[in-house]
Amino acid sequence: MTARRAPRVPPAVMRLGVRQLGARCLDPALPWQVQRKRLHQLGRAFLLPRGTTIAERAIAGVRAEVVSAQGRTDPGLTVIHFHGGGYCVGSARTARSWAAHLSAAAGCRVVLPEYRLAPEHPYPAALDDAQAVMKALSAQAQPGSIVVSGDSAGGGLAMALLLHMRDEGQPLPAGCVLLSPWLDLGRDRRADHGLVRADILLSPEWLDACARAYADPSAWADAFVSPLRAAHSGLPPLLIQAGGRELLAPDAALLAASASAAGVDVTYTSWPPMWHDFALQPGMLAAADSALAQAAWFIGKATTV
Repeated sequence: MTARRAPRVPPAVMRLGVRQLGARCLDPALPWQVQRKRLHQLGRAFLLPRGTTIAERAIAGVRAEVVSAQGRTDPGLTVIHFHGGGYCVGSARTARSWAAHLSAAAGCRVVLPEYRLAPEHPYPAALDDAQAVMKALSAQAQPGSIVVSGDSAGGGLAMALLLHMRDEGQPLPAGCVLLSPWLDLGRDRRADHGLVRADILLSPEWLDACARAYADPSAWADAFVSPLRAAHSGLPPLLIQAGGRELLAPDAALLAASASAAGVDVTYTSWPPMWHDFALQPGMLAAADSALAQAAWFIGKATTV
């Protein structure tokens, strides 16, 4: 599959589009299926770099897309990226553009698992799928050749996977990239009035609906549901990226501080003017291009033996 590069979009115009996406797709009053359908349709607007190839695969029984930059991909270097969507919406298509640009920049293939979504499949279904994909790909890979990644809820899922692997004594991936991660399902998002007003995509009401669909509130303190509440020692290098004008900004900052204090190699970058998941718009937004270049640098550094 090939496509042309998308044109750059002024941040002010992109901001309006993101606001409309949030209002149209991430509305807790809408049934989940309606939200999923609308988000899927909007995902068609993102164009991919020329030479991008997308292959559909089943990995340990989990459907996935494998995204590669044709002619520039090292088949031995893999990034496993878990898409966002509050554990309830979203798909591989949501992160496909980011994956394609990352593959071209870092020379890796990017695997996008279609993990099961809540409320039909609540916790731990998504984590079970993540573990299955990781186990299958690790069995085929050289040590230190896999990086895990995730955006928003996918970032929380990536962190939960790392914590589970660490606690089970399993070999850890070379590193982890987190884009605007959602790491604490029980945090009161309404308490920070400034971020509530500033966030153009997410609302406390939508996040609360997603959290309740994914796990019973009694489980929100579980480290595999809210990875921010875990101990963070013994983890591989982390790259954490976030916008400064998003409800989840505190999660990124708190994880960076906690993991760094625990001795983990942490690179944390915040873009103060940017919104939630801005990094998923490379090729269209200068700040996203900057974030992608940093992710490519991190992957190269983490996987160099």
